[in-house]
Amino acid sequence: MQGFIKKLKTMLKVDFTRMFTMPLIYVMAGVSFAMPILILVMTSMMGGAEDGGVTFTSVWQAISSVGVESGAGMSMDLTTMCNMNLTYFLIAVLVCVFTAQDFRSGYAKNLFTVRSKKVDYVFSKTLVCFTGGAIMILAYFIGAMLGGAVAGLPFTMEGFNAGGVIACMFAKIFLVAVFVSIFLTFAVIAKQRTWLSILLAIGVGAFMFMMIPMMTPLNANFIHVIMTLAGGALFAVGLGAVCNVILNKTSLV
Repeated sequence: MQGFIKKLKTMLKVDFTRMFTMPLIYVMAGVSFAMPILILVMTSMMGGAEDGGVTFTSVWQAISSVGVESGAGMSMDLTTMCNMNLTYFLIAVLVCVFTAQDFRSGYAKNLFTVRSKKVDYVFSKTLVCFTGGAIMILAYFIGAMLGGAVAGLPFTMEGFNAGGVIACMFAKIFLVAVFVSIFLTFAVIAKQRTWLSILLAIGVGAFMFMMIPMMTPLNANFIHVIMTLAGGALFAVGLGAVCNVILNKTSLV
């Protein structure tokens, strides 16, 4: 156990260094920050429902929707689709490109020549990509607050409170672990074929897209946080084991 922890710490140090010395994470965080500003400002310029358009009536709609008994955010309109949940698609790009670079550059092959076990690589990549995803979620939140202020949207809370927003944000961050585990599995399968891993990841992400508002509503509570935290841990361990098997049973090219 101590040997695994020591190897994992070494891998984490290497992966964190690689991530934060690559332009990729800064580009994706920048896109996450700019996206809500553009969405809120542009939709506010389109006019409201009285002009025949659909626009945001509150800054918080750019974060998530309010959960109701029949299901949170199940209506397919602009305000429930163009919100923070889009960030999970950007996270797919981050995970797939970052992982594919390992195989394309020969880093993974050199690494696995020295290390016979792949499990430390898998868990390190999961934790590092989770951190990158969490940064993107927070960047989107900051951008939404700024974009809402520029667009002149109200910050009033109807049907939820500040505690619900905080729980919503924690739930969204913990949910990143679920998606990172899924995206990493596809990235390990596709290896250096970035286009294939992104295609698979976004396809599954689109299939799961309508589940996100139900798990992370604006009026979230402690149960939502615990469920997403537990789900993230289970997916990380379960799909991490799957990735380990794939790396052990398949070619590295």
